Amino acid sequence: MGLTHCMKRPVEILYKRLIRPVSHGHSSASITHKGFLFTTLSERNAAGVPNYSECINGFGIHFTRNYASEASSSEQVNLIKQLRERTSAPMKEVKSALVACDWDIEAAQNELRKRGVALASKKSSRTAAEGFLALAQDEKKAILVELNCETDFVARNEIFQHLALCLAKSALVIEGSPQASATIPVSPESLEDLKINFDHPKLTGEKTVQNAITEVTVMTGENVKLGGGFAISAPSYGVLATYLHTSPMPGIGRIAGLLSLEVEDKDSPLDAVQRVGSQIAMHLVAAKPLFLSKEDVTSDALGNERDILRSQAEKTGKSQMAIDKMVEGRLRKYFEEVVLLEQKFIVDDSVNITKVLANLSQEVGSTVKIRNFLRVEVGEGAKRLEAASGTEPLSQTA
Repeated sequence: MGLTHCMKRPVEILYKRLIRPVSHGHSSASITHKGFLFTTLSERNAAGVPNYSECINGFGIHFTRNYASEASSSEQVNLIKQLRERTSAPMKEVKSALVACDWDIEAAQNELRKRGVALASKKSSRTAAEGFLALAQDEKKAILVELNCETDFVARNEIFQHLALCLAKSALVIEGSPQASATIPVSPESLEDLKINFDHPKLTGEKTVQNAITEVTVMTGENVKLGGGFAISAPSYGVLATYLHTSPMPGIGRIAGLLSLEVEDKDSPLDAVQRVGSQIAMHLVAAKPLFLSKEDVTSDALGNERDILRSQAEKTGKSQMAIDKMVEGRLRKYFEEVVLLEQKFIVDDSVNITKVLANLSQEVGSTVKIRNFLRVEVGEGAKRLEAASGTEPLSQTA
């Protein structure tokens, strides 16, 4: 009996609160909770008394979704799906834009584009160390462009990869031919205002690079940014060989190896040069050389390595003459690790790259030289551009 009485009191209190007139002049009261709108009936009989004959559970409460439009639930789901297909924007952003625009899909699409600038600005401070390198080349040069994002999940997105390839192809057209003995950096700023005519279903029409990046940022929900790039020239006569590692599609990869092989005799066939050049480009990715020849090793790098090796040798307690010999012997090992021409060939480790070039020269009947080379990984673009701003060359000539 006491328990029944206690249960009735909260129900009576709820009932009285719900039927209490509200201050805005209507005869209904409402409570909003977790996205639902709870309302009392607003119909009254001739005496002005609320009619609760249609009440749910007798308490005069209706349950309705709090939408800004009269669109039915099925229509709303369909509109969300359509706008998602058009823009690839996150579900939360799509629904928010549709609600704000009273479920007008065209207005919502424009709203998403307007929000994109602010959204991209908010995300720009977040670290974007993933992404891909995009490669484009013609008979005169090759261009490598880095496009970054926050996760490899977005990097695998077809729109992200389409944007990266478009950037590389467009940069190939506008960039002048680099000098024969150098690799030229391409700064992000030099590409941001470039206009590209995109033809992807979700990225269409003429846009600047910066605007396209902003749109892809909205679509993916991550910080997408241009990491810059590099241009490497083809030799006067020879082959410009390239290799992309971890490549989900042609022209896209996470690690790139590029090199220019010059043939002295312009009448020599290039088939063998192309074959060996492709192998050496793959070697660049695997062996990670820092310099082309021993003469190209910087004095700072050589001095630092020599100090480390001497410190290690002195711990043996041997004579100074023995220590000097140990240091020189270990320096030869260092050169084999960081100098391209001294490295063991990954295809046949019984020979080094110098010997590979000698054998190739004999095969084609003319001297073949590596004019310059480049190895880049995703995430290295910015560091390489910083190095390029100094006096240090990006590549050397043999």
